[in-house]
Amino acid sequence: MKLSFLDVVRVGGAGLRTRPLRVVLSALGIAIGIAAMVAVVGISTSSRAQVDRQLSALGTNLLSVGPGKTFFGDAAHLPADASAMVARVGPVTSVSSTGRVPSARVYRTDRIPATETGGIAVLAASPQLLSTVGATVSAGAFLGVGTVPTVVLGSRAAALLGVPPGLTVWLGGNWFTVVGVLAPVPLAPELDSAALIGWSTATEVLGFDGYPTTIYARARPDAVTAVAGVLAATANPSAPNEVQVSRPSDALAARAAFDAAFTGLLLGLGAVALLVGGVGVANTMVISVLERRAEIGLRRALGARRAQIRLQFLTESLLLSLLGGAGGLVLGFLITFAYAVSQSWPVVVPLWVLGGGLLATLLIGGLAGLYPAVRAARLSPTVALGS
Repeated sequence: MKLSFLDVVRVGGAGLRTRPLRVVLSALGIAIGIAAMVAVVGISTSSRAQVDRQLSALGTNLLSVGPGKTFFGDAAHLPADASAMVARVGPVTSVSSTGRVPSARVYRTDRIPATETGGIAVLAASPQLLSTVGATVSAGAFLGVGTVPTVVLGSRAAALLGVPPGLTVWLGGNWFTVVGVLAPVPLAPELDSAALIGWSTATEVLGFDGYPTTIYARARPDAVTAVAGVLAATANPSAPNEVQVSRPSDALAARAAFDAAFTGLLLGLGAVALLVGGVGVANTMVISVLERRAEIGLRRALGARRAQIRLQFLTESLLLSLLGGAGGLVLGFLITFAYAVSQSWPVVVPLWVLGGGLLATLLIGGLAGLYPAVRAARLSPTVALGS
């Protein structure tokens, strides 16, 4: 008698319903492996999507210029008019600069020991800094024109000092009013740990020497490479070898590439977990065959063919694996969703990983159930019933 597809599923599922706890424990191994693979790919893909979103919003046309080393290995410095010279480059659309004020330190009050700086740098900043680097103010406002010394804190600096806009900080031996706090700046993370003051204020109040330590330049997207090639000679014509030019967006792109490489390693660990789950399914099916020898013998005595017995146990193995695989897909998606939302990332789970997880589940189930199914089909009715 030929069994229909529904009959095959019904007969295969009967063995699972009689041993629910064993089924759950065996399916759990498959679920953990599939969930690990889906979560790893989903979180990595969501992270890269966030990087792509940041690059789209911030642009990849930002270049930074800084001093390098002299021929003798000493610290070099950019000319005071380097920003003005960079601005003359045709494809450059905007320029801003910051200059480190090495003699100044910033503290919450004048009672803080001088050694407890918290790693906060004091930088003189030009007014166009926000628009050039793509930064935003999360609270308050940016530096303006006024007689009262004012300061804007980077996100990390504000967290360390614990000073909101409107209060004062002790900076370089003077009280400065905090007028704003920056949001994190992905393309210029050095600003996150800085206290920014006006260029003229730094010169008049703190004795700033006027040399810029970092120049930020936005170029037309189609001319970024060409501009990068001339910035060193433009910023310091007398010693272009003492100038370092970089593209901040390359750091974000490198992070995305690292995430992709790291994902491959974690996928390998997920595959190992899936293999362990497959061994668990095979073990469950072998034990099931040994425990159900009488059932197999009775079915054979009633006319069931060897192929039908093989199909029954193979179907049971596939259903067991599918149960674990379906649970793993759902669990992996939920883990990805929860983590991505907690990081304010877009939730991205590629369809190929869902399809690949399902295919891997079927493959594991088929391989794990093949030997037990063949073994069950080889049992003769007399031997099976006699045992």
